Amino acid sequence: MSLDKLVFAQITQHLPLTTFRRCVARYGGGHKVKSFSCLDHYLCMAFAQLTYRESLRDIEACLRAQAGKLYHRGIKSRVSRSTLADANESRDWRIYADFPQSLIAIARRLYAEDSFGVDLKDTVYALDASTIDLCLSVFAWAPFRSTKAAIKLHTLLDLRGNIPSFLHLSDGKLHDAERPSLGVKLNLKRKSFSAHIMVAQ
Repeated sequence: MSLDKLVFAQITQHLPLTTFRRCVARYGGGHKVKSFSCLDHYLCMAFAQLTYRESLRDIEACLRAQAGKLYHRGIKSRVSRSTLADANESRDWRIYADFPQSLIAIARRLYAEDSFGVDLKDTVYALDASTIDLCLSVFAWAPFRSTKAAIKLHTLLDLRGNIPSFLHLSDGKLHDAERPSLGVKLNLKRKSFSAHIMVAQ
């Protein structure tokens, strides 16, 4: 029998769990939670993202197939479709928005001195606007064409390490040439300043 850690456990062992617990406490994520903790929820969704799971049923089937190894992945609760659906519906989304921001801050410090092929001292960003197609019958609130729905994801990418610094979701109908103004606060080198981000044509 192999005594090595699972790959997923090796990845998640680097997560700053103290920071995660602060995020949970900040938004009352542990209130009235008996078994399926916010950390279990986060790890299940991280596993789903890393393994390209496409639905709650898919996540449940995959994790239950390896039920004996869940504990070694860091997931201490039994995973079911209804539990995941309830957690997705009731948990405060800000827990899972604040925590990645702290991970991004850590990653930016790690890549701060890396070169990306151009001799520049300042931080360089790339802005991308991608249309994400959705099913119109499921996402009726995001009409795009007569037969499908869509949203647009605007991503500001720090080219040192390819780290997303800013994300904004907009209506899928919004054309790139309209150059919507996206106000964002960037905190670079201990200087806070306001930047106007323009979507490229």
